[in-house]
Amino acid sequence: MAYFSETQDLWLPRAVGACAGAAVSLIYMLPKGRREAASRFMTGLVCGLIFGGPVGLWGAERMHLAGELSAGEITLAGSALASLTAWWGLGVLARLAEKWGR
Repeated sequence: MAYFSETQDLWLPRAVGACAGAAVSLIYMLPKGRREAASRFMTGLVCGLIFGGPVGLWGAERMHLAGELSAGEITLAGSALASLTAWWGLGVLARLAEKWGR
């Protein structure tokens, strides 16, 4: 049960990071309409919530900061990064599919 309570404490930084990453992705490349904005935001939010922990750990280990950052900081940064890059990866795939689909 102790493991579950530790994981429960990381939901807030995970959600904040995912929202921040999704918002930044909308600012970098403005959406064409409300539907695209909602789609991009939800994609970033879901990917940030799901992949935030592993991406944060990967980044912290790559930069040799795992011992210096708290679990909340690692999760927050990982969620933001996963959320931000989710739409960019999907955007590249969508553009390739649009190009080759014609």
